[in-house]
Amino acid sequence: MAERILVIEDEQRIADFLKRGLTYEGFQVEVKNDGESGLKAARDNPPDLVVLDVMLPGLDGLEVCRRLRAGGQVSILMLTAKDSVADRVKGFDAGADDYVVKPFAFEELIARVRALLRRSRGTEETVFRFADLTLNVATREVARGNHKVDLTTKEFDLLHFFMRHPRQVLTREMIYDRIWGYDFGGESNILEVYIRYLRTKLEANNAPRLLQTVRGVGYALRED
Repeated sequence: MAERILVIEDEQRIADFLKRGLTYEGFQVEVKNDGESGLKAARDNPPDLVVLDVMLPGLDGLEVCRRLRAGGQVSILMLTAKDSVADRVKGFDAGADDYVVKPFAFEELIARVRALLRRSRGTEETVFRFADLTLNVATREVARGNHKVDLTTKEFDLLHFFMRHPRQVLTREMIYDRIWGYDFGGESNILEVYIRYLRTKLEANNAPRLLQTVRGVGYALRED
């Protein structure tokens, strides 16, 4: 059964972005737009994880977090526009398990969501394999056959996204949302640049191409 995530976020654009992305990743997602209704939803039908905005109308996110923590052990990931140490401390003091600062890339958020869910389940990090390509999330190591592939953080995140969805066509918009964030315009050629970087590294030693271009749509991780 799919794990359940409750999103409590009053900014509709971000709430829609989170629901769309988390649903695509296989989660059951419920969205509430204020603290009172979010708290009630969490109490009536406890989710596996709560994604909770700090700045909410009425009952703010910190108070919702305190009440949720007092009533159970649900995992809580807080969202905030504030990046000061003091603000992070307030969130953790209220009982948050982790903290993501807006604007954020979806890939960062989903990595933290999965880490919190693994922690609550007591399960280990996952190793992804496709053809002769291996990606280890725990060690952030990548190998093609017997050859280690050194990737930057963004290159790793991009490849991780492809390896979670092998043989699926991922649109440019979907990739921009998840890797560069909901506020990224996506008008530049940065995606093409990173695809080129990845191909150069993955196709060393005359290895066959795995990152395929789907013209007019996006890219797919698949063999020729």
